[in-house]
Amino acid sequence: MSKKRPGEDSLPPALSPAPDRSPGREVPAAPPAPAPAPDPQRWWALAVIALAQLMVILDGTVVNIALPSAQHALGMSDADRQWVITAYTLAFGGLLLLGGRIADLVGRKRAFVVGLAGFAAASALGGAATGPGMLFAARALQGAFAALLAPSALSLLSTTFTDPKERARAFGVYGALAGGGSAVGLIVGGLLTEYLNWRWSLYVNVPIALAALLGAPAFLRDRSGRRSGRLDVPGALLGCGGLVALVYGFSEAEPRGWSDPAVLTLLAAGVILLAGFVGWQSRAASPLLPLRIVRDRVRAGSLATMALATIGMFGVFLFLTYYLQVVLGYPPVRTGLAFVPISAGIVIGATQIAARLLPRTAPRTLMSSGMVLAAVGMVLLSRLTVHAQYVPHVLPALLLLGLGMGLTFMPVYATATAGVPAQDAGVASAVLNTVQQMGASLGTVLLNTIAAGATTRYVRAHGHDPSSGGAARDAGMVHGFSVAYGCAAGVLLLAALVAALTVRHTTPKQAGGDAPA
Repeated sequence: MSKKRPGEDSLPPALSPAPDRSPGREVPAAPPAPAPAPDPQRWWALAVIALAQLMVILDGTVVNIALPSAQHALGMSDADRQWVITAYTLAFGGLLLLGGRIADLVGRKRAFVVGLAGFAAASALGGAATGPGMLFAARALQGAFAALLAPSALSLLSTTFTDPKERARAFGVYGALAGGGSAVGLIVGGLLTEYLNWRWSLYVNVPIALAALLGAPAFLRDRSGRRSGRLDVPGALLGCGGLVALVYGFSEAEPRGWSDPAVLTLLAAGVILLAGFVGWQSRAASPLLPLRIVRDRVRAGSLATMALATIGMFGVFLFLTYYLQVVLGYPPVRTGLAFVPISAGIVIGATQIAARLLPRTAPRTLMSSGMVLAAVGMVLLSRLTVHAQYVPHVLPALLLLGLGMGLTFMPVYATATAGVPAQDAGVASAVLNTVQQMGASLGTVLLNTIAAGATTRYVRAHGHDPSSGGAARDAGMVHGFSVAYGCAAGVLLLAALVAALTVRHTTPKQAGGDAPA
């Protein structure tokens, strides 16, 4: 046995004697680095992130029911009222990629706090609007700050929870809010509009944001990511410009028609700009969207599943709102409360079923099963008539839709963000949010166009004037909704097929860590 030199044990690793690597002498492998201890305040962090997510998702629909009152109070024309919705979706959908990369560069916690504060200020500005222009500007600011807030929230969640079981539970909560927030927005919007006034549909964001702002400094932990580098300005111009053009083109397709030159120009410009964006990202030194994020087959399949799911699902809220209020004569509050079962189904599907099964079940099994359930719910809705009743005819469909969305959205969020390097977590989350936003915009326009066309053809085929009201209008409207629901069911079945063919068989073991680039 060789003798140790004096003080050898106290030498730092860099100065310690080199191990004997002579032939025949085995060198013991270095012990694996211990996994970082989980953050003891991670569940409080989830509460803060969930509040922010609820606020962003809720804002997408809470204004819808309040829109008629706001239009009357501010003297908006019918042609201009769409900008209350379009200004938000344009800024949100168009700036998401930029917001995600900014979060990676400056820090996700910092971006989260700035996004929260800005969203609250923009909401207060909109609630105090004295004219249409002020309201439109406030809604655009809300969308811009939401584009910074949403990807930073999802990336913070992804890097905070890395244990598979805890990650499943956390993403179950997040998926429930992502899927159910739109329905909750309709409920809250109806209550606020009927018992207070339309301005509170915007003011309601302020206390939610303040609560999250109080918890963010204490509970959020930002893992190391990229803190240097330059912002890809050409990529930002190409990517954001292309997304804005597409969202705007989709929003104008419904009032103008798909063959309108302005709509075709916008859609063509969007496609050209996004093609240029992809080409630039392949050679940019600091790309806005590293293409390695979307080249992974599993992640690409999850993104495609999310896009198709939102295309098929988002017409439900619009059509059912009109069906319940116009055809069945429900007041705003009762209309909002009618959506409670779909929210309950989403929460149960995401937190009690998907979150428990994901650690030991293939994600594609949950996604495909969820989309099939949702498609069955859509088929039930396609059989509604003018004289249908809520409990026997509408309620079963809403429960199936809610369970299907919960089973799908939770594993999509978890799988699409799994294994992403920490320095790219923000932009990866932004891609998922962008896909969801674009799917919602496209789905609403496509299904609304299908429903409107089917309604016009039905009324004319039965010898009525398309502009006439009464029973002829209601029958035509319900027929148009039925056709759109049937198309939506087909899209959801396609989503189930895509998930089954592209998403891996096994559940990711670790995700969201500081993986190398």
